[in-house]
Amino acid sequence: MITGKNYIGNTLSAKGNTTYKTFNPKTNTANETVFTEATSEEIQEAVDLASEAFKIFRTISGTKKAAFLNTIADEILALDNTLVQTYMSETGLPEGRAKGERGRTIGQLRTFAKLVEEGSWVEARIDPAQPDRTPNPRVDLRKMSVPIGPIVVFGASNFPLAYSTAGGDTASALASGCPVVVKSHPMHAGTGELVASAIQKAAEKTGMPNGVFSNLNSSGIEVGQELVKHPKVKGVGFTGSIRGGRALLDLAAKRKEPIPVFAEMGSINPVVLLPKALETKAVSWAKTYASSITLGTGQFCTNPGLILGLKSDGLTNFIGTLAEEIVQIKPQCMLHPNIHAVYSNNKAKAQSQKNVETKATIDTAVAENYAQQTVATVDGKTFLENATLHEEVFGPFSLVVQCENVAELETILANLEGQLTGTIISEENEASNYNGVVKTLSDRVGRIIFNGVPTGVEVVPSMLHGGPYPASTDSRFTAVGRDSIKRWVRPFSYQDWPNELLPDELKNENPLNILRLVNDQETKEAL
Repeated sequence: MITGKNYIGNTLSAKGNTTYKTFNPKTNTANETVFTEATSEEIQEAVDLASEAFKIFRTISGTKKAAFLNTIADEILALDNTLVQTYMSETGLPEGRAKGERGRTIGQLRTFAKLVEEGSWVEARIDPAQPDRTPNPRVDLRKMSVPIGPIVVFGASNFPLAYSTAGGDTASALASGCPVVVKSHPMHAGTGELVASAIQKAAEKTGMPNGVFSNLNSSGIEVGQELVKHPKVKGVGFTGSIRGGRALLDLAAKRKEPIPVFAEMGSINPVVLLPKALETKAVSWAKTYASSITLGTGQFCTNPGLILGLKSDGLTNFIGTLAEEIVQIKPQCMLHPNIHAVYSNNKAKAQSQKNVETKATIDTAVAENYAQQTVATVDGKTFLENATLHEEVFGPFSLVVQCENVAELETILANLEGQLTGTIISEENEASNYNGVVKTLSDRVGRIIFNGVPTGVEVVPSMLHGGPYPASTDSRFTAVGRDSIKRWVRPFSYQDWPNELLPDELKNENPLNILRLVNDQETKEAL
C-alpha cells in the first residue's frame, strides 16, 4: 500500500505540511495518493541514521551484502502488478516498458550481488616488506578500495525504476558499503515508495542496520539542496538535466568539505553518416533512425538528437525518407505535462532559429501530453555559429546538419559539447578513410557506436555510460555496469599493519580467495 509518507530508515514519517500528488499524463488527471514532503527535521534524522548505519554497514561481508541485494530484487518482484500499474499511472508508459525496466533493475541488483560476493572488485594490492633491501628497507604496503559514506541518490524522471529508488546508483552504492538516502522524484513518488518498501523489507530480512536506506519525498528543490549540503553526506548520484546537475555540482563544491557529484546530464548523441553508406543504404538507415528517434517518445538520454552528413544526393535521400517515415509512427504520451511543455518550447526554439528548415512534423491534433515528433535540418555553417542548436531537445526531435565538406564536419564535431555517445554509419572499410572524423568524435563522447543506434544501454562490465562534460560531471566513471561501484569508494593503504588486524581482503592467508596483485603479479595464492 502507498502511504504518501517518507521512509526514515525503517520508520514511516509525515511531519510536514507541504503535500502534492503525482500525475497520470495519459488520462491527464492527478493520481489519488497525497504525498508529504520531507521536513528539515526528517532530513536530519535520515542522514543521522545513515551515518550511524555506515559504521556497521561498511564492515559487513560481501556475502551478506549480496544477500541484501538479492533480497531487494526478490521483494521488488513480489510487488508484482501493483508496481507495474503504479508505474504506468505515473508515467503514461506502457506495460511492456514497465516490465522491461523492472527486469533491468532486478538484473542490476543481482549483478552487484555477484560482484560483491566474489569480492575481487576491491582491487587489493600487496607489496610485502623487504627488510633486507639496500640501501633502504621497504615497508609493507597494502591497498584496497573502501566506501566513502552516506550517498544521496536523486530519482530520474525518465526511468522510475532503473535509474531511481533501487536503480543503478542505489544498487552500486549499497554494494560498495555506503548507505543511501534517496530524494524521490515527484513525478513517480508512488513507484518510489513501493520500491522503498521492498528495500526496507529486504534490509530487515537480512539484518542490515537501520538507516542503511531512506526515501524522502520532495516536490521542489529544497530537500535535495539540504541533503547535498549536509556535512554527513559524502557523495551524490544524479540523472537529469544539465541545469539540475550543474546546480548540485556547484552546491557540493561550495561545502566546507567538497564532495563528489556524479551527474549524468544532457546529450544529443551525434550520428555521422558517411557518404558511401548514404549512397547505398540511405533509405534503410532513415527507417532505422525514425524508430530510434521516437523510441520511448524520445525520452532517453541516448536519443539521437543530432545527425550529420556531407551534402549529397544520398543525404537528401536520407532526409526525405526520414521525414516520410517519422510521421508514420504513432505519437506517444510523454512522462508529464511539464516535460511535454518543455519539449514543445525547446522544439519551437530550435525551429525558429535562422536557416533551420522543418522537414517533418505531426501537424494534426494529438491527445493531451502526446509528443509531435519532428525532424529539422540546417547547414553546417549556421549550426557551427549558433550554440542554441547544440542544446538538447528532450523528446522525439532530431536535427540533421548538412556539412559542406569533411573539414567543416570535423570542425563541428570538435566544437560539440561532451556527449554520452557518438555513432558512425559506414559502408565496409569506409570509416578507415575518415580517421580524423572518427578521432574527433571519439574525443567528445564516452561511447562510440559503429553502424547502429545509440538508444540502448547494456548493463555489462564493458559498458561506459558517461562522457566529457556536460554529458557527465566526471568522464572517468560510468553510471551503468559493475564499474559504477567505483564512484562510491576511495583507495586506502595500510603500512606495516599487523596481519591479524588487516581486513580479510588484505590478510596474508587470503581467506576470501579473491584475486589480488601481489608483487606486481595477479594471484589468489596466500603469502
